[in-house]
Amino acid sequence: MMNIPFVSFKPMERELDAELRQAFERVYDNSWYIGGKEDEAFEKAFAEYCHVGYCIGTGNGLDALMLSLKAMGIGQGDEVIIPSNTFIATALAVTYTGATPVFAEPDIDTFNMSPDGIEERISGKTKAIMPVHLYGQPADMDSIMEIARENHLLVVEDCAQAHGALYKGKVVGSFGDAAGFSFYPGKNLGALGDAGAAVTNREDLAEKIRALGNYGSDYKYHHIYQGNNSRLDEMQAAFLSVKLSHLNQMNVERRKIADRYLKGIHHPDIILPAVMDQVEPVWHIFGIRCGRRDELADYLSEKGIGTNKHYPIPIHLQECYRNLKGRKGDFPIAEEISETQLSLPLFYGMTAEEIQYVIDAVNQF
Repeated sequence: MMNIPFVSFKPMERELDAELRQAFERVYDNSWYIGGKEDEAFEKAFAEYCHVGYCIGTGNGLDALMLSLKAMGIGQGDEVIIPSNTFIATALAVTYTGATPVFAEPDIDTFNMSPDGIEERISGKTKAIMPVHLYGQPADMDSIMEIARENHLLVVEDCAQAHGALYKGKVVGSFGDAAGFSFYPGKNLGALGDAGAAVTNREDLAEKIRALGNYGSDYKYHHIYQGNNSRLDEMQAAFLSVKLSHLNQMNVERRKIADRYLKGIHHPDIILPAVMDQVEPVWHIFGIRCGRRDELADYLSEKGIGTNKHYPIPIHLQECYRNLKGRKGDFPIAEEISETQLSLPLFYGMTAEEIQYVIDAVNQF
């Protein structure tokens, strides 16, 4: 029996060990830890990678989204439409501005927010749409941007799981008014701690996001907003610069693993994820669906295969959002996904033997 964890950083860490240690020593020897050359260099490189004009480093991905919304003037009395099936940070980013998250149903096949679901949730209070490129697959941005234009809405892309994903040849994060990225260690582009970034083509938003993340200050001891403390530190910026130079190569490997799964898994009880035309996912997560999900997870665990569930409780049923008065049955597609979704191991450095072992185990369930 093989032992295959849900995720492992070891193959990547072995490969990048010398470069990461050099980055650490460079920052340590420089004795400058916030707002220095490393941060500036990473922000410039990541903006270029995303084909946008500006990148602003933040403390984490949640803050990148929240600061972007705040910079747009979204707050008390406003509504922001988000997917009904996503990680809770998407909703919290809206809540922390004082606005209200409004949930829209996804497409059952791609897991991403459905344009039809968005349109039926628009009200007079709606100020923005926040599509999530869930599991690393781009959302239907042409349709979403058209809805936004027709209804005079802002768009903030949640790219926390989709670093480098392409929609019709264009990188995600470059469609909306702004976008937020997470660099949590497990992400395709991960720091060695918490980190994030907002990106935008709008200079006015970039300046305001940066000020809001630096205590609301545009220059030292001069505070124009009631801001937050959320900045990318020099050490994480240095690590991210190393990993960014390898990101495309690592995403190619993730696509190869996902392709093996898509071609090799053929169990009648397993529903594989659908991939939209003209998109290139980066497969942060490879999520399947199965009506006997928990039984399948236990079976794979017995075979030494780690799995995860993304996400077992939809946001409208989370205790912290009881104030929204959500009830079971309100969002049946999100609930169906939460009850049937299972994520298989997919990480840089998986061997051909490990991939085949997972495929065989799933098919033998």
